[in-house]
Amino acid sequence: MDKLQAEDARYLKRKVKRGSLDVHPTEKALVVQYEVEATILGEMGDPMVGERKECQKIIRLKSLNANTDITTLARRVVEECRLIHPSKLPEVEQLLFYLQNRKKPGNGYIMGEWNNVICVFTMKVTHSSKPCEPGTPYIHPETALGALARVLREDWKQSVDMATTIIYVFFCFSSFSQFHGLVTHYKIGALCMNITEHELKRYDLWQDELQKKQKDPDNQNVKKEHEKALKKYQGLLSKQEQLLRVALYLLLNLAEDTRTELKMRNKNIVHMLVKTLDREDEELLVLVVSFLKKLSIFLENKNDMAETHAVEKLARLLACEHENLLNTTLRLLLNLSFDTGLRSQMVQAGLIHKLSLMLADEKQGQLCMCILYHISVDDRFKSMFAYTDCIPQLMKMLFECGESHMEPELISFCINLAANKRNAQVICEGNGLKMLMKRGLKLKDVLIMKMIRNLSQHDGPTKNLFIDYVGDLAAQMGAEEREEYVIECLGTLANLTIPDLDWELVLKEYNLVPYLKDHLKPGSAEDDLILEVVIMIGTVSMDDSCAATMAKSGIIPALIELLNAQQEDDEFVCQIVYVLYQMVVHQATRDVIIKDTQAPAYLIDLMHDKNAEIRKVCNNTLDIIAEYDNECERKIQSEKFRWHNSQWLEMVENRAMGDDGEPFMFGDDGEAFMHNGDILERPDLFYTAGELIVGQGVDWTSIPIPWRLLWGGWTGLLSPICSEGAGFNRPNM
Repeated sequence: MDKLQAEDARYLKRKVKRGSLDVHPTEKALVVQYEVEATILGEMGDPMVGERKECQKIIRLKSLNANTDITTLARRVVEECRLIHPSKLPEVEQLLFYLQNRKKPGNGYIMGEWNNVICVFTMKVTHSSKPCEPGTPYIHPETALGALARVLREDWKQSVDMATTIIYVFFCFSSFSQFHGLVTHYKIGALCMNITEHELKRYDLWQDELQKKQKDPDNQNVKKEHEKALKKYQGLLSKQEQLLRVALYLLLNLAEDTRTELKMRNKNIVHMLVKTLDREDEELLVLVVSFLKKLSIFLENKNDMAETHAVEKLARLLACEHENLLNTTLRLLLNLSFDTGLRSQMVQAGLIHKLSLMLADEKQGQLCMCILYHISVDDRFKSMFAYTDCIPQLMKMLFECGESHMEPELISFCINLAANKRNAQVICEGNGLKMLMKRGLKLKDVLIMKMIRNLSQHDGPTKNLFIDYVGDLAAQMGAEEREEYVIECLGTLANLTIPDLDWELVLKEYNLVPYLKDHLKPGSAEDDLILEVVIMIGTVSMDDSCAATMAKSGIIPALIELLNAQQEDDEFVCQIVYVLYQMVVHQATRDVIIKDTQAPAYLIDLMHDKNAEIRKVCNNTLDIIAEYDNECERKIQSEKFRWHNSQWLEMVENRAMGDDGEPFMFGDDGEAFMHNGDILERPDLFYTAGELIVGQGVDWTSIPIPWRLLWGGWTGLLSPICSEGAGFNRPNM
């Protein structure tokens, strides 16, 4: 077969495929990689035998020195070597430049020489777009940057100064968005990430070494070694921080592209930046905090900051005197304060006290207030403000506004704080409440009145302070006032559940009953105002004479009509039922509700509402009604019975209607056990002391077992009825 092939072979085809270019590792030479493919063709031209071989050609450049014209030499190399395509000319220039400046083994450049080379090189790069004078060597920017990137990639560990200088060159380009692609092409961003990570590890090693040498301070030798190491460490640290600053600044510029930023995040940029917050160099810290602030707008980065406890390290920076660093830190904290978990970290780090001290700062006070406002949103932290100087400062700012425009952050912050009982006491100390009422009523300020309304909700000494202002608040109920303003005034009055307050006198003097009745009509006003009217009626109905006045005015039917219209709104339903509860407590209004309205029927329907608060209010109201009306009591107990045993009763009813009856459903004469009447009207069932017993002459054993179980389950429902609903307060939805 081999002989046949040898005889048939007539032609040899040789094909050369160009490969990559590189520099020789030790000599001043270029290495050209290429591939030779040899194929033996038959007489018909078809390939018979083929073989590939990878080869390389070394082009030695003995004449290359520091004064060689790189452009001319590169052109000559390309012309004389057919293995290098003319399009590779810029790459050849780059490699030649690298060889020209590469240090010789055992006799490298000192740092000053490197700086001179790179500085001259940088000038050539930055001026490469200008026309050259005749005879002046010209370097393409791509060639120059490629050479710099190669030097940085291979030798950055050898010299911090060299790495800093080269990265600075690329940083200059990164300052312009149009050059980001060029910087990214040479993978400088990834290289800077690696350099930063390496330097942070070196920093940890230095710290460990210093701690080891500091263990025995009494030993003079150890002490001298520590002082020497500390001096060396400070010099190294200064250079390292310069390197970190330029590297991180370059990364910050490249992070304009969100895709590049995502790559950085995947390489733990947040962890590196948070770790750098331990440094003392203020310029470096400004850069790091600015970078974190930019990253913090994305959820993933924010979560990384939470995991690394960045807030704890940022809290340390609030004591600095560097204005730019302080401002940037506060802006980062403001971004982070939107997260509940990070707000908790801020409180643990003592930020409430630190930021409260800075509220008076004209430049930083607004940022501090915004952060504190976010913290005050969480009920867990409201009480902590009472133990700082925050509230007195806020009250001072509030009163200094006069009649001028008030910052929304200021009043919003105060509204949040007023929702806490201890804070409310601090706010009302001295003339606090008096000044607030004066401003709120004079300027018709809705937000001030909202703050006052929050203050009025707290039981104790704070609520009693409002007695002097009941008349002023009641006088605001008028058609000419803005609705949102009236809502706050009415809500404040509704909160004043004070036993000594003569509500009957207030209703008469300010003619509030017609106003309240008119605003109970569905659609007469906004739902928020109507709801406040209902709550107000519930408050005044605690007084017996006021409840009677309300009943005579026809407010109860209006409430029932409103209940029917707002039956889908749980807040409305709950508050209306609470009003009915307050009214059935009083003898004067109880009979009106039971006999003259459909309120009991509505309450029975609401006994089993899905809302637990509604069920609670409803059952307390029905308990009182059942105590005073036998017919209502029977209906209520019947409904409770049916609800408790609804599934079993449904099963019994379905089987009774079927063709095949069960034996226990009928007596001996075939008569249905349940008859057609109400089970509760059976004459052989009696009640005693809240228990169900079988009447005299009834054979208990003759009663079918399911009915025994039914009565057993029912017995527990017939507990003694509460007479007055003692201890029952206004429902909170």
